[in-house]
Amino acid sequence: MRLTAALYAAAMLASTPALAQTLDLSTIKCQDFLKSGKDNIAVVITWLDGYYKEKDDPPIIDFAKFSANTEKLAKYCADNPGNGLITAADKTLSKD
Repeated sequence: MRLTAALYAAAMLASTPALAQTLDLSTIKCQDFLKSGKDNIAVVITWLDGYYKEKDDPPIIDFAKFSANTEKLAKYCADNPGNGLITAADKTLSKD
């Protein structure tokens, strides 16, 4: 199961075309995030997972926690489509 999740995450990242653009996550609304497509969602959620870790956390991906956090973020965004993505992440991504 963990290997499958790791391979899936790697495939999602590998299939995203390299773009010479920037993305300011503080300007994205939940509704836009949810409509951005599975590849973009996978990249952003993976980045958010790393961003919301503590500075001295070990370099470990807990796929069960990652999955639970992803579900919480998606539910929050579905329930609050006009809220900003970072607001949603602040409210849903656990640091424990």
